[in-house]
Amino acid sequence: MPNNPRVRIETELGDIVLELYPEQAPITVGNFLGYVDARHYDGGNFFRTVRLDNQPNDAVRIEVVQGGGHPWWVYTNRQPPIQLERTSQTGLRHTAGAVSMARLAADTAMSSFFICVRDEPELDFGGRRNPDGQGFAAFGRVVEGMDVVSRIHQSAYDRQALLPPIPIHKISRA
Repeated sequence: MPNNPRVRIETELGDIVLELYPEQAPITVGNFLGYVDARHYDGGNFFRTVRLDNQPNDAVRIEVVQGGGHPWWVYTNRQPPIQLERTSQTGLRHTAGAVSMARLAADTAMSSFFICVRDEPELDFGGRRNPDGQGFAAFGRVVEGMDVVSRIHQSAYDRQALLPPIPIHKISRA
């Protein structure tokens, strides 16, 4: 949709452009854009790659890359966790290129986000990746730069930590 906000993630491997869906996921988009506007992600990084070959203890395997803000900013300026906007409510799905908020339990997401490398229905409401079955809050999708996402995903790692992390120079409204 033409009125949906877009953000550009600038990395050393190239740029990724996200289209966000505030009508479907207003809390999550508002939270993410608040961090973008505060420049929280500038100097952060993509720090995690989850691949089929690095999840030995997970029965449900996924493929995503995870990023977040500059570590100093995260611990000194973090905002309270937000309410989980379940895919059963928003109608959004974790398809290839979907962007979503990372979380541990429901209503714990703050600023860390991930991008799906392929379709990941197990991350939707009712999916089995998280034991609570509540899924994750998808709130947008990649509209440019899936090749960059793939390069991040295929970068060197130890367990699931990218070695070295892929720097995020900045994230800004496009």
